[in-house]
Amino acid sequence: MHVEDLRWFVVLAEAEHLTEAAAALGTSQPNLSRSLRRVESAFGVQLFEREHRGVRLNPYGRLVLEAARAGTAAVDTARQRIDALLDPESGVVRLAFLHSVATSLMPDLLKAFRELAPNVRFALRQEAGHDIVHDLETGEAEIGIISPRPDPAVFGWHLLERQRLCLHVPPGHALADRRRVELAAAAEEPFVGLRPGFGFRRVTDELCRAAGFAPQLAFEATDLATIDSLVGAGLGVAIIPSGSVRGNESGAVSVPLAGVQARREIGLSWRLRTPLTPAAERFRTFVGERVPVSTG
Repeated sequence: MHVEDLRWFVVLAEAEHLTEAAAALGTSQPNLSRSLRRVESAFGVQLFEREHRGVRLNPYGRLVLEAARAGTAAVDTARQRIDALLDPESGVVRLAFLHSVATSLMPDLLKAFRELAPNVRFALRQEAGHDIVHDLETGEAEIGIISPRPDPAVFGWHLLERQRLCLHVPPGHALADRRRVELAAAAEEPFVGLRPGFGFRRVTDELCRAAGFAPQLAFEATDLATIDSLVGAGLGVAIIPSGSVRGNESGAVSVPLAGVQARREIGLSWRLRTPLTPAAERFRTFVGERVPVSTG
């Protein structure tokens, strides 16, 4: 039994005549009879009483009619909602993004795209890089703004920013007026960093290890804006990407790291073997064509 069988059942129940119902449906009477048999077989009972002038619902049929009307209405509503989601002019983009781009890259992208497609909506998820990868894998998100680049065999990638790494120090700090600084110069300083599990936390740990020390963490945060505020308050120093904190009022100073070739790369990512919805594809194309790579 299919949904169309239930639709035909409703028409027959209202017409109470096989020939008239078949004509209204644009089908033959034998086709309608076969459809009715499928419905009755699915419920295991006869649903109509045959009369000289037509058919009439029995008590079982009246129960099925109520359910059929509700069920077909629910299916129609679901189809309408899916059609709306698939409309590139008014659909929904399921987008996951890093905490660290919430005040910098994200607002610029959304503003620019909404000028082009004002009726497209966004279902946003702000989370760590490993959670974004998981959401892309499960379909909770169609597109992610992420760092570092995920597995290229599984995920597409468009580089958005390549950021220089800096030592972030409190205002008035002894290293604040240097043009560049070796990371080893901060070996005895307390550090403010991201919690374990964040991709950039692994980067900073590796940089400190290469510089010959393990950082002493005064605090572990979940976003770079908090790190900036705490560094500005004098809690410690931090490694952060240049330009990752916009409009900060903390007074903290970012000094480029000397002798460090590493850059933090942020990009747009999507699952290669899963087609994007039209709205998401439109957003991906927009970003790929109109957003140049920024190097900090």
